[in-house]
Amino acid sequence: MDRNTILFNNSEKKKEQTTQEILSKVYQALDEKGYNAIDQMVGYILSGDPSYITGHNNARNLIRKIERDELVEELLRKFLNK
Repeated sequence: MDRNTILFNNSEKKKEQTTQEILSKVYQALDEKGYNAIDQMVGYILSGDPSYITGHNNARNLIRKIERDELVEELLRKFLNK
């Protein structure tokens, strides 16, 4: 009988949140706090200043998981259907 331990890698099962999921959560957090969510998110993207994003529901930490240049690229691709 083989008594070797088999290690399963669960990292593939634990998918990181997608950009869309993160942006949706950040939008919702800003909206819940009464901010104009689009204006605040644009301010963050243009300036890089995390104070544009509320700490409510961990939104500030979530948005920091996305590189701003990658975020702009993804938004352009979505907008242009590329």
